Amino acid sequence: MVDDKILIWQFNRGRQEALHRIYERYKDRLVTLAAALLTDIGLAEDVVHDVFIGFIHAEGRFRLTGNLMGYLSTCVANAARNCNKAERRRRHAPLDEVVPPIARNGDPQLSAAFSEDSDRLVQALGQLPYEQREVLVLRAYSSMKFTAIAAQQNVSIHTVQGRYRYALDKLREILSEDRTQKPQVTQFLKLRQG
Repeated sequence: MVDDKILIWQFNRGRQEALHRIYERYKDRLVTLAAALLTDIGLAEDVVHDVFIGFIHAEGRFRLTGNLMGYLSTCVANAARNCNKAERRRRHAPLDEVVPPIARNGDPQLSAAFSEDSDRLVQALGQLPYEQREVLVLRAYSSMKFTAIAAQQNVSIHTVQGRYRYALDKLREILSEDRTQKPQVTQFLKLRQG
């Protein structure tokens, strides 16, 4: 986006309003992305803030080679992956066996942040293996290309495409158990396979 390149140029020259505009433009989408990967809104907000703190430290030397949302999404996904690894080490359990925080408690803050449909979708996403969930969220929500996700996860594009397909199939299975699917959930399930 041309506007992003201008904002980066201003940011690198120390203009605080450029950083503020970048933050305001992307923070909600990045928190939603992090919440889908972590299933904990408080932790998701912390991850996004940490990403922006790192971004601030790059002032004066940050070079945007692609899409700013894609760059920030990759940073958030990496930070979320690190949080999940730390949680797994803390619990000494395989990543897929760690109970998502949303399933452990009815956090009122999370309920306020997400509508009932989004809450249900986040719970369903929390039941997916992390690698599949990450591919699905990065592809569907952040519009990242399979090649970029493959490079980020350090796997082949065929592995990423398989994870995406398996994630969609499993998500459909989880959500079809409830016959009262809302439009937002149905729309999410109609994602393109490309």
